[in-house]
Amino acid sequence: MKKSIKLIALCIILQLFTITVFAQEKTKQIEDLLAKYNEYGQFNGSALVSENGKVIFKKGFGLANMEWNIPNQPDTKFRLGSITKQFTAFLIVKLAEDGKLKLDVPITTYLPDYPKETGDKITIHNLLTHTSGIPNYTAAPNFLKDKSRTPYTPENFVKTFNKLPLDFKPGEKFNYSNSGYFLLGYIIEKVTGKTYEQYLQETILTPLKLVNTGFDHSEVILKNRAAGYEKQGKNFVNSSFIDMSIPYAAGSLYSTVEDLYLWDQALYGNKILSEKSMESLFKSYISLGRASYGYGWFIDEVDNGDKVKLKTIGHGGGINGFNTIISRYPADKNLIVLLNNTGGTVLGEMNDAIRAILYNKPFEQPKKSMALELLDIFKEKGTTAGLDTYKKLKSDPTYGIKEGDMNDAGYQLLQAGKKKEAIEVFKINVEAFPKSGNVYDSLGEAYLAHGDKKMAFTNYSKSVELDPSNENGKKVLEELSKNKAK
Repeated sequence: MKKSIKLIALCIILQLFTITVFAQEKTKQIEDLLAKYNEYGQFNGSALVSENGKVIFKKGFGLANMEWNIPNQPDTKFRLGSITKQFTAFLIVKLAEDGKLKLDVPITTYLPDYPKETGDKITIHNLLTHTSGIPNYTAAPNFLKDKSRTPYTPENFVKTFNKLPLDFKPGEKFNYSNSGYFLLGYIIEKVTGKTYEQYLQETILTPLKLVNTGFDHSEVILKNRAAGYEKQGKNFVNSSFIDMSIPYAAGSLYSTVEDLYLWDQALYGNKILSEKSMESLFKSYISLGRASYGYGWFIDEVDNGDKVKLKTIGHGGGINGFNTIISRYPADKNLIVLLNNTGGTVLGEMNDAIRAILYNKPFEQPKKSMALELLDIFKEKGTTAGLDTYKKLKSDPTYGIKEGDMNDAGYQLLQAGKKKEAIEVFKINVEAFPKSGNVYDSLGEAYLAHGDKKMAFTNYSKSVELDPSNENGKKVLEELSKNKAK
C-alpha cells in the first residue's frame, strides 16, 4: 500500500515537472519570437499571454518614450483604439439587463432629437453589430484634417453625421462603423444621466479593480502612459494629435496588458453581468464569411491543425500612434494581448504565431518587412531603382511582404506626390495579395490621383468584387460611371 502511494506521488511530481518544463519552453519561444519582431522594427510595446487562465508571459519591448529612452513595461498604459468597443457593448448590455433600455427598439426612443427618417429604422442592436447603415465618420474625406483635432461634446459631434443618408437599409449587411459605437456612448449618457466615463468607471473599472484603465485625456498627467509614434520608412515620428472626444465610446480608452488580463478573467464569471447577458456578448449575430460579429467582439474559428477548429473571440484596435489586439480562446482559457505604440504593425501575424506556440503547432518565423527597405528607395531614387531593389529582396528569404506595411508605404509615397512610385508599390501588394479587396482599393486610389480613370475603375471594381462591404469603393465607381456617361 505504501509503495502504491509513493508511486502515485512520484507520478504526480513527474507530471507537474513535465507541465512546468513545457510552460517554460513556451515562454522562451514567445519571448524569442517577440524579440525578433522587435529587432525587425515590427513590435514596440507590451505583451501578455496566459494559458489555462494563468499568466505564463508578460514583458515590454522597445520604448514607451523614445525621446527619454524609457522602456515599455507590463504596466505601461497604451491607447486601445477599438478594443474600447467591447467595454461600450458591455455597458449597453448591462443597461438592458437592468431594464433601463431595450436592444430591439429604435434609437429615437432614447435620442428623441435624432432625425426620425433614419433613427426610427435603426435599433440599438444594429449599432452594436455594425448593421445600422450609418456612414463611418472616420472614413469621411479629410476626417483627420478637418475634425480630429477639435474637441466636441457628444451631442455636437453626433450632429456631424446624423443627417447623412444611410449606406444601406438597417440590418441588411455589416459595415464597420465607429459612428454606431459613438452613438452607443451618447445613448448611455442619455439613459443614465451620467457621462460615459463616469458610468464606465462605476460599472466596470471600479468593481473589477481595473485601476490602470480609463478614458484618456491628452491634457491629464497620466503615470506610465506610452507616447504614440508612426513609422516613416525605417524611422519614427511623433504621431499626429487627435482629441480624445472624437473616438469617444468607439476608441478612447487606455489600459495595460495586466488590466486586460483581469478583464479577460472577469468575462468568465458573472460578478457584474448575468450568465445570459454575458453569453449575448459573444453570440454570432451576423456572418462575415468564416467569422462573425457579436456585441463588440469578432468571433472566429481558426484551423488548429488535424481538422480541429478552435473558437477565438477577439478584437483589434488602431488609433494615432497605437495598434492593439486582444485574442481569447475560451475553451482553454487562453489569452493573447499585444499593445504596440508605433502605429500599424503585424499584430495579427504575431498573434497567430503565439497561438501556434500555445497549442504546440508549427509557425512562421518573423521576416524583415520589405516595405521598410523599398520606401526610401522609391522615394529618393524613383521607380526603376525601386523595382530593381524589389527583385533582389524578393529572392532573399529573410524578407517578406507585409500587406499593411506595403500599403502604408504606398500612401506615404502618394502623400509625398510620388504618384508613379505609389502605383508600383501598390502593384507589388496586389501581386502578393491577389485576394485582398483592400490592396486593389489602394491601387485604384493611386491611379485616380494620377488621372488614369480607366485603371482606377478596373481596380475599384476588383476591390468591390472581393470585398462587397467596400461602400467607399462603390461610391467612387458610381462617380466614375457618372463622369464617363457625361
